[in-house]
This record gives sequence, C-alpha cells and structure tokens, in this order.
Amino acid sequence: MTPDPQIGRLISNRYQLLELVGKGAMGRVYRAEDVLLGAVIAVKFLSQTLLNRKMRDRFKAEARTCAQLGQKSIHIVRVTDYGVNEEDVPFYVMEYLQGESLSEVINAHPIPLPRFLSFSRQICLGLQCAHQGVIVEGKNCPIIHRDIKPSNILVSQDTSLGELVKILDFGIAKLIQEDSGQTNSFMGTLAYSSPEQMEGRELDARSDIYSLGVMMFEMLTGKMPLQAETHSFGSWYKTHHFQPPRTFESANPGVKLPKVLENLVLSCLSKSPSDRPQSVTEVLKALEPLEQRYSASRHISNRIGEILARKPEVAEFTSRQAPLPDDVCQLAIWPQDKPIAQIVFAQPIQTRKGSLPAIWVMLPQQEIQTIQMSKLYNTIYKNFLCTMSPHPMVLWWTAIYNKLYGQEQGPRWMSCFLDLKKSPGQEMTRLLSEKGEYKVLLFALEAPERCLHAITVTIQPLLRSQLEHWAITSQPLPSSGQPTLSKNSLKAELEKLKPKIIAEIERNSLNSSFNLSN
Repeated sequence: MTPDPQIGRLISNRYQLLELVGKGAMGRVYRAEDVLLGAVIAVKFLSQTLLNRKMRDRFKAEARTCAQLGQKSIHIVRVTDYGVNEEDVPFYVMEYLQGESLSEVINAHPIPLPRFLSFSRQICLGLQCAHQGVIVEGKNCPIIHRDIKPSNILVSQDTSLGELVKILDFGIAKLIQEDSGQTNSFMGTLAYSSPEQMEGRELDARSDIYSLGVMMFEMLTGKMPLQAETHSFGSWYKTHHFQPPRTFESANPGVKLPKVLENLVLSCLSKSPSDRPQSVTEVLKALEPLEQRYSASRHISNRIGEILARKPEVAEFTSRQAPLPDDVCQLAIWPQDKPIAQIVFAQPIQTRKGSLPAIWVMLPQQEIQTIQMSKLYNTIYKNFLCTMSPHPMVLWWTAIYNKLYGQEQGPRWMSCFLDLKKSPGQEMTRLLSEKGEYKVLLFALEAPERCLHAITVTIQPLLRSQLEHWAITSQPLPSSGQPTLSKNSLKAELEKLKPKIIAEIERNSLNSSFNLSN
C-alpha cells in the first residue's frame, strides 16, 4: 500500500497531519496536531477532483456555516480555521471527534428507548440551531442541512455530558435567503430525501424533518420505513411520493413503543410538508415528556440497583419507596473517584429536565442541616470571574450566608474553576448560559453516599450573556501560559472582592434585623 504523502506535512506552519481518518466524494479528513496549542484537531481538504470555483465556494461556505453554528450549539461540529495549502487546495480545521457514527450504532444493536430519546433530542437541538440561522451580510439566514442520515451523525463520549451527539457534514447545506427563488437540482441521499427534495424544489426546515423521520424510524426498528424496488432516482422518487411508510410492528415485531411516539415519527414522514411538524421545536416539545418519563425511570432503576448492591439490608425499604423523579437529591450519588473530604467541584447532573449544571460540595453534616432547616434565613451570593490571559479560565463561586448562624463564621465560600480550553469547562460554561440556573448539591462528610440537600440558584440574563460570550471568545484564543497562572490571578481577584461582599452581607443583615424589630 502506497504511503500517504500528506502524512507528516505541516500546513500553514501550524497543523501537522498525522493520520488519514476519513475520505469521501467531497474530500479527505486527517487527524492532526495544532503545534501552536499542542491540541489534537481534524483537517478536512477539498477533493482534488472538485477544484473548480463552484465547489471551492461551497466548501468555504460549509466552513463558515459550521464555524458559526458550532459556536451556538454543542451538537454541531465546530470549525476553527480555514485556509489554502501550497497546492492551492482549500482546507478547514475542526474539532477532532472520537466515536462512532449513528449508522454503526444502529447496525450493532437495537437502540433502547431512553437512548433513542436522548439521541433524538440532541439531533433536534442541533437542527433547531441550524434552522434558526446564521448571519450573512448582516441578515439572518436559516440553514437547511439537506442530508440528514445516520452516517452524518456522530456519537462520542464526553466526560461531563455522557453520550454527546453531533451533526456533521454541512457540505450541501443551503442558506435560505429572501432573494433565492431559484429551482435547485437534486442533492442529497436518495433513501432519506423528502418528496419535495426529489423534485428539486426550494426547501425549508420541514424537509430536514422528513429526513429526521426516516432516521428515527430506522433507529427504533433497525429497518427503513420505505423500500424502493431499485436504488435508482426514479424508483426512490415514486417511493417517497406514493408509498406509505410500513408500520413499526411489521418492521420489527419485538419493538413496543408508546403510540404517541409512533404517531410523531409517522407525522414527520408525511408526504406533504404541511402535514408534518412545522418546526423542529414542535418535535422537541413532543419528545420532552417521553424523555422525562423514560429517562427518569432509567435513573430510578440505576439508583435502586446501586443501593441494593451497596446496602443489602435496606432492600425491602427501597423497593417500597423508590426515589421521586423530581428529587435531585435522590439522583445524585457522590462519585467514586472523588475523595471523602471538604471539596467543591463542577459536574452536570442528569434530571427530568435533562442535563443541569451543578456544583458538588461536601461539608460537615451539622452545617448542611443548619442551611437546610433555616433556609428562610439563607442568602445566596454568586458570580463568575474570567480571564483570557495567559490561559482562558472562569472562576465560578457561590457563597451561602445564614443570618441566624453565620455571624461568627461568615459566609460559606464554594468555588471551582472552568478551564475554557478543555471540553468539560467549555461545555459547563455553555450549559450555565443555556439553562439559566444551577444546582448546589450538599453531601455530608459523615454520610457521603447520598445528597443531603440541594439548592437551586438562578443566573441573571446579564451573567448568562457573559458566560456565552466567554465560551465563544475563548475558542480561537491560544493559551500563552500555564493554567495555574490564571487560577492564581482569579483567586487573588476573589480575595479582593470578599471584604466588599461581607460588608454588603452585614448591611443587609442589619437592615433585615431592623425591619423585623419594627
């Protein structure tokens, strides 16, 4: 086998190509190293056979589209750079993703319903972001993917979020602009294309919803909802226009699904766009109660199993009183890789509302009981400090002050760092901005196996905007120094703020006491 001459080359004096990881009609993708930042990335080159003006423009548009969308959604591959190599071949740089395509997942084994619901929600969130559009020449232009199919969906493992699903390949995506009125030739994948796409008509979000419906049916049954006689354009044209989808039972008799889910998928497969859900937001709203129901059941089952394995003597009690789905304390289990000590760390928690940002705190049991029993007298102070130099870093701090018991010891300070150049810190920052609230999960040193008390803290709109800005701004910035330098700088800044915060606490406490006495 002839060695790839590109391996080892340094592109733009920055990106060293290490390994060919994928190739297709549009081009090749290499695993590479960003030698400036020391990070592993992926580089996609346009195919040598497509080096004409039209394909160059389309390739550049794909890079621009993914760059904007990747900043707005964690469910779309992020593009960070664009350029042309010495042979005048265009390329763009994107995050390097390890995982498997959704087509590989479907082929390997049936997808359980909770996992299907999680995958579908994440795909819909990515599509929703694309359909909301990007700014082109000062105008917002919605983007239609036009090639939604399992091989364009990647499932990877994220240390903070678990299974993370991302949409790939916006190579034939279409910007919907007000003055576009032109008829387009067919582009897409025959088995997943909508009837109107087969006709070459101008498309809107409902075409992607049709493709999503085909893919959802396949995820649930392992089979396609429609079967053409031959794999020709004409045969698929007739199939998409006139053949009704098969039933779920005929496709896979062993699959038992809620009727409401079957109806949702079949509505996405309607021949007429007007009969489908009119937006991905509608699909998300239909999926939400299903995911709450089935994901909560899965968490409860896992929680009971862990308790039974750890404490056989409470098996009878546990079977009678399963944790409530809404009770975050019942779902939170102190991670085995964390010490039993007074520490604070950031880690999302999975709830009925999906993944929520949280700080996990271990304190003496007496202190937690004081916070819990006298919660009317608790005051929560929180903020985020950020520095982009020498290393992009956020200091996330929360202070709890109890007016009855805090006069001698002052507030309880809880702080942790979010490294904006690492995936967990970046995703937690985005999650804080998106959710607008976070949980403070309190565990007792004396009984660390379960959460003793949980507090919900809201984030004001201005802070949410700041968090979003930091997450976006930090991505292209290089790190010019050690992360510890930024951490020490932020610690010092917080120490400067503490006297002002304590003075404010004392003023508020005095005012509250005066009001109570009058």
